[in-house]
Amino acid sequence: MSRGDRVAATGILYTSMRDNYGEHGVEEQTKAGFAKYYRKVGSTYRNPHYPGIRLSFFSWLNKWWQMEHEAITKLSADQLMLFDMACGRCNLNLGEATLAFVEWCRAGKKLYHEKLSQAQSSPQSEEPSKPSRAVVPPRKKALTPLALGPEFPKPQVVAADPFTAAAFNERTGFPCAELSFEAIAEGSMPDQAINIADGSLKSIAAQEPEHREETVQGDHLCQVEMVVCSFAMHLIDNPSSLFSLLWELSSKARWLIILAPHKKPEIKSGWGWNKWDIDTWKSCEMTTSTGELLYDR
Repeated sequence: MSRGDRVAATGILYTSMRDNYGEHGVEEQTKAGFAKYYRKVGSTYRNPHYPGIRLSFFSWLNKWWQMEHEAITKLSADQLMLFDMACGRCNLNLGEATLAFVEWCRAGKKLYHEKLSQAQSSPQSEEPSKPSRAVVPPRKKALTPLALGPEFPKPQVVAADPFTAAAFNERTGFPCAELSFEAIAEGSMPDQAINIADGSLKSIAAQEPEHREETVQGDHLCQVEMVVCSFAMHLIDNPSSLFSLLWELSSKARWLIILAPHKKPEIKSGWGWNKWDIDTWKSCEMTTSTGELLYDR
């Protein structure tokens, strides 16, 4: 377990979001309420859990690229790599999963080019290398992305949130659809994706129901490589609503990454997903806790 690097959280009127809502008259599940709260703190808001979110997502992405390298390199230009679902829900994380993904991709590309340049400018010498001086390791080892070579596809990103789409766009520069969990469960998807490699936008055609079964016949045919939901899915209290959302997502996506402050939501077998142990890189029981990522802020 790593506690990560702590950062000061600015712009939050109270550490409890419920206290913020109560103090400023914000109704928790209304667009107007979220807009009112964002107007007060949006320009300086930083999620105090972001260091943990970033560490967890970096850990997952490193393992995903390491273990699924062959499948990932086969992704076509039409396939979406990341769907940031509920990207600003409740705690106003405002695209922090997207920002972490973009940082990981760009850092991985930079690392690849640095290694390539170093290899080209420093040919191996036949003389044995001299032992380096002992270096005291830092107290905390930073988690860095893996090198991403030219075989890594150009990643496309889509996002959705019913309350903070405009704020997400303002912070990231990326489009965001105003879609709720309910709308997504009924089959709606964002209609615009951005290629984070070159900044180009692309319209996404809605997938017809009769073609959905084709997307789950092979992993590489899925429309979305991964869905990430950060600090939001645990807000779905109704098991039937949660099942509907998960089942719909399972027809469109290969991976579902849930970042949460606790063990919720409770996802049951038969709801369209298998739990994945990232240590063994195998399916595991829903009730097991092995292979999970745990980082404090």
